[in-house]
Amino acid sequence: MAVFLACKALAVSFDPRRAANHLDIAALDLLEALPSAPSWSTRFVIDTTENRSMAEAGNRETLSTDVVIVGAGPAGLAAAIRLKQRHPEIAVTVVEKSAEIGGHIVSGAVMDPCGLDALIPDWRLKGAPAGPDVVEDRLHFLTEGGDFLFPGFMVPPQMKTRNGVVISLGDLCRWLGEQAAEHGVDIFPMTAAVDVLTGPDGEVRGIITGDLGLDREGNPKPGHAAGIALEAKYTLIAEGARGSLAKSLISRFGLTQGRSPQKYGLGLKEVWEIPAERHQPGRVEHYLGFPLDTRTSGGGFLYHADDRKIYVGLVVYLDYADPTLSPFDEFQRFKTHKSIAPLLEEGTRLSYGARAFTAGGWQSIPELSFPGGALIGCSAGFMNAPRIKAIHNAILSGIGAADAVGEAIVAGRANDRLEALEHKVLETGIEAELKPVRNVKPLWSRYGTVFGAFLGGVDMWSQAIFGRSPFGTLAHLKRDFETLQPISAVVPRHYPRPDGRLTFDRASSVFLANLSHDEDQPVHLRLADPSIPVERNLPVYGEPAPLYCPAGVYEVGEEAGAAVFRIHAANCVHCKTCDIKDPAQNITWVPPEGGSGPNYSGL
Repeated sequence: MAVFLACKALAVSFDPRRAANHLDIAALDLLEALPSAPSWSTRFVIDTTENRSMAEAGNRETLSTDVVIVGAGPAGLAAAIRLKQRHPEIAVTVVEKSAEIGGHIVSGAVMDPCGLDALIPDWRLKGAPAGPDVVEDRLHFLTEGGDFLFPGFMVPPQMKTRNGVVISLGDLCRWLGEQAAEHGVDIFPMTAAVDVLTGPDGEVRGIITGDLGLDREGNPKPGHAAGIALEAKYTLIAEGARGSLAKSLISRFGLTQGRSPQKYGLGLKEVWEIPAERHQPGRVEHYLGFPLDTRTSGGGFLYHADDRKIYVGLVVYLDYADPTLSPFDEFQRFKTHKSIAPLLEEGTRLSYGARAFTAGGWQSIPELSFPGGALIGCSAGFMNAPRIKAIHNAILSGIGAADAVGEAIVAGRANDRLEALEHKVLETGIEAELKPVRNVKPLWSRYGTVFGAFLGGVDMWSQAIFGRSPFGTLAHLKRDFETLQPISAVVPRHYPRPDGRLTFDRASSVFLANLSHDEDQPVHLRLADPSIPVERNLPVYGEPAPLYCPAGVYEVGEEAGAAVFRIHAANCVHCKTCDIKDPAQNITWVPPEGGSGPNYSGL
């Protein structure tokens, strides 16, 4: 209970330094008085798919609410706000693993405001932290030495965003958290949801939050406190892409049967401050081509925000084939192009972050509801890949789910499957947007950047003019980890040393992510078989983990003349790329202690 009350006190403040001080000075002192509870973290990691009974709440404190929402991103906060707007009497609780609301959020971001318009129509008058309106949005194709600008008439209408706004999604989520709190939503940062409570028939009845104060071996340290059991009538999972609970629930309830495998991308982003004479608020640039080869899908972006800030980044879709490719180093190369580098000269890099996102589109959306709850936001996957837009759909999914949950509770229902929820979510505009662009990502994956993008354009123009696709509905053929070629089939890539001016190494970049991990806590990156990285991945693929990880978590070293695989979990920015791309599917990401991880600023 002390953990919960300490986190409740933190809900009124989103300052990470205050949050850390509060936990250190107040919460841990209180926790010493709590009775000890058996350690469960290791068992959770090994066994994440079995149905648990309510009895497994064990000695934990048990609290009750009407609706519990896991994740304080745009989907989770939108659902919480909508529930309170329509049904003020319903108790709504949001748990968030980061130290402050918005601390783990990374997005480009140019926002389509339609989602926020539907949730809070007067959001501008209420002081939402919106940046400049988009005044120019251009699409380029880069070669190593050239820059081809696509004429506006060639860009399909599905790729354009009307009334776009450049924002920091982290700042927007902080503001949404304030709006939710004003509506009476209980928000608990520094609280990791690590498992679900289930009833006798396997239905979800709430969540279990993570322990505080375990050592690296999972044993209680002084000040240890067990997580609590939080019972609810319905549980909404809004963890973002590849969340641990969503992954477990999708498997447990078979929510992807008959659907294409989900696809993912890795987005890397930096915030720079540049000289005023080079800054054009509201200017938006998107790039195909360099630095990626024609078989590797993705692209760059450069957004001019307020206050001389620019957001520069690269998206690399994780179905790439070359095991020696490093998305982080490709991002550094992107900044050296003659169309990008002059803008950054004499600028100052302020922030860095990385995050995986869903990219499968319409045919990869899992069944949304399960007994006792539903998936919303990027936990389900509502990214519009051609537009690189998902914020508005995340908010709309929260609205639709909240309406279904609210109606069910008013009708006296609880912990059952909400049959109407999927329809309510998709009819918010998500289906109308995603279905017409469903073939763009499969075409890109199959045929590469040049021919695939051309066919994607044909498909989108056909949809826009005739309302149908010449390709029908294309399935995604492989999961992202299945696309890697053996290292023997490629010419290994070699990346230049960073210059410390435009290009940087992982260590200096991760420093800007403001990481906070107690190194004496259980490692949250778990290997099902510790021998696989060296005995299987290394000879076949050159062990790609140190390359696909954007944060320097993984290392292949040598001890006594033998190769060893090391995990530096304290470097983790929680992007989940390893959980997605590891060719042996041997790595599982689970939440570390609440409050751990990055504390992004302005991303």
